[in-house]
Amino acid sequence: MAKIGFIGMGNMGYAMLKGALAAFSPSDIIFSSPNREKCEKISSETGVRFAESNAECANNAQYIVLAVKPQVYSAVMKNIVNVIREDSVVISIAPGITIDSIKDNLGINTKVVRAMPNTPALIGEGMTGVAYNASDYSFDERDVIDKFFTSFGKVVYVDEKLMDGVVCASGSSPAYVYMFIEALADSVVKYGIKRDDAYKMVAQTVLGSAKMVLESGEHPAVLKDKVCSPGGTTIQAVSALEENGFRNALIKATDACYDKCTSIK
Repeated sequence: MAKIGFIGMGNMGYAMLKGALAAFSPSDIIFSSPNREKCEKISSETGVRFAESNAECANNAQYIVLAVKPQVYSAVMKNIVNVIREDSVVISIAPGITIDSIKDNLGINTKVVRAMPNTPALIGEGMTGVAYNASDYSFDERDVIDKFFTSFGKVVYVDEKLMDGVVCASGSSPAYVYMFIEALADSVVKYGIKRDDAYKMVAQTVLGSAKMVLESGEHPAVLKDKVCSPGGTTIQAVSALEENGFRNALIKATDACYDKCTSIK
């Protein structure tokens, strides 16, 4: 029997599977997807075997990752309800779907972990928010859960009521970062920098700036002030960002994301 089973091989399921191979062997993992051609391609690439059905996948793994869209959760849970065992741990990554709602479908005693990873998991730089009642799990189960999520990045454990906020902070936000990189690169291509060079310069700057926040322990505003010399180029640019609603646009994006999370049933 495999340790981890992935039901669904979309962008997020594939990213987690690839990341998990840093800590688990291919024989520890199994996956299922309705697309046979995709299954064969991923299995050939990773050495991970695939199951012929969702039920077969769940029946052959202890930790079952539901890596499918919220709108198909009900159908997937009907596929697996009869093969969930006492030692099964279900990991849900769908926004808006609560632990209690999954228990209602799979059985009140089912162990359910709710998580929100993001696509940088594909390169081992994911950020995952995780919620579950640790007191209901054995030490070994907690160890596997932590090993799984840290295999593809960093983890923050939160109360489940904060999970919609996690979607806003890290689940959806890579898209905004990519938009920022694209826009900033476009803005300097306009001044003659080659596009490939522009992407490299901007992306590395985002990476380095993020590491400064994580590793220096300083407030982002303090780090920003250290770049902004009095009367200099940077403070002039920051002023223009403020005038054009940079912060407000991000806050409005977060509000829209949060509202969508809370509307999912």
